[in-house]
Amino acid sequence: MSYFDNVPQAPADGILKLSVLSKADSNSSKVDLGVGAYRDDNGKPWVLPVVRKAEQQLAQDAGNHEYLGVGGLPALTNGAQKLIFGADSAALREQRVYSIQTISGTGANMVGAVFLKQFKQPADAAIYISKPTWGNHRNIFETAGHEVREYRYCDYATLGLDIDGMLSDLRAAPRGQIIVLHACAHNPTGIDPTAEQWAQIADVMQERAHFPFFDCAYQGFATGNVDRDAFAIRLFVERGFELFVCESFAKNMGLYGERTGCLHAVVASAARVPAVSSQMNRLSRATISTASAYGAKIAGTVLQDPELYGEWIENMELMSARIMDMRKQLRARLEKLGTPGDWSHVTSQIGMFSFTGLKLAQVERLRTEFHMYLTDDGRISVAGLNTRNIDYVAMAIDSVVRT
Repeated sequence: MSYFDNVPQAPADGILKLSVLSKADSNSSKVDLGVGAYRDDNGKPWVLPVVRKAEQQLAQDAGNHEYLGVGGLPALTNGAQKLIFGADSAALREQRVYSIQTISGTGANMVGAVFLKQFKQPADAAIYISKPTWGNHRNIFETAGHEVREYRYCDYATLGLDIDGMLSDLRAAPRGQIIVLHACAHNPTGIDPTAEQWAQIADVMQERAHFPFFDCAYQGFATGNVDRDAFAIRLFVERGFELFVCESFAKNMGLYGERTGCLHAVVASAARVPAVSSQMNRLSRATISTASAYGAKIAGTVLQDPELYGEWIENMELMSARIMDMRKQLRARLEKLGTPGDWSHVTSQIGMFSFTGLKLAQVERLRTEFHMYLTDDGRISVAGLNTRNIDYVAMAIDSVVRT
């Protein structure tokens, strides 16, 4: 008899399971296209040069290891506000934004989820996530006690955006629902709405009084342009929405293990900030007490130093350009091989991931026959491609698609 006899086995996390399988495979031809982290052309993790410089500055300072305040490091949260909303944002000027440091984007999602569970209006509002979405979204919101529903997003026939289906589902949802939106570089599909489509989405959400919950993990990494990647968020703020934004510095600064992020709340008036901030601080205090300092100090240093900030933009442009080049090369090789199907989606999608359209049986063959690791839904991390493996990857995809 055990106190824990009633605890069932949790389902395996698909991404973590894939990582275990890949690490256990010692075949020299192995290609890991599952990992959600940037790799250079040698297939190695890349520490951004600007991050190295920030670390050197911090090492030279006579700093300490004291706790941060409950809201986090101001150099980070203030810099993150300007980055996501724009330095000239009316919401910032009117002091209608509160930002709290979180344990990267996942922590921001969870703090936002728990906050909304306690204070959402109406109290029975559901969380709507795109179909498909990041594998952890459902887990986070259900763990926080929300009902989770889906809205159409990917057109599985064209591997583009099903804008009509998305708008229809948003219209059909009861008024006042919470809609999770990927700000840029949608995970797992790499399919982003156009500026015109974002305006349509905003129109419907205003008509239905929905609450936008943005998840932004790839600002600057997606297109190489931080302003372009923040377009949707800034559009919604300009339209007068109250909203949440979850922001991560894992991908765009390479601070994966430092778990550095923010949750931003945009409210209707500065008068609402004290109450909202007090509840966010209370929730953060109850879960992590205070956020971690080291990653925040790195990011804060980069965001506040004009010279380092400029170099960071260049670093992101380099990463974004390599990803785009790999997309072009993969598409060109598949088309040269005459691989059945239309592969234009490889270059029309954006960001770290590409939704290939490969079926589960094809994915399983890639693993067993070619030692290629990608998620069951056919998503690949384009960052895992390089000039040394791209011919092999194209050949393997061609083989499983043909037979």
